Amino acid sequence: MAQEVIAVLLDEVPLTLDQFAGTCRVERQWIVERVRSGLLLHEAQLQTAPEAWQFTSRDVVRARRMLDVEHRFDANAELAALVADLMDELESLRAALKR
Repeated sequence: MAQEVIAVLLDEVPLTLDQFAGTCRVERQWIVERVRSGLLLHEAQLQTAPEAWQFTSRDVVRARRMLDVEHRFDANAELAALVADLMDELESLRAALKR
């Protein structure tokens, strides 16, 4: 018998800070530090309280990439964010080449 899977696309439902931290398997403080230093989220959202922040699936991908770089290479947050930016740009260029 097939098992039914119930899921919601992350792009359709923004995540709260706690949901985002749970999805990324990090402490809230890890997220807060990176948001406040400008490495996650858009600047407009920084004006609101952390409880009002909303995260998307793109934020999840970025945070997981940053976390991987930080752990794998013992990199600081800024370097991990730069690597995440470069990976995003590389994906964008590859997609453009395919078109």
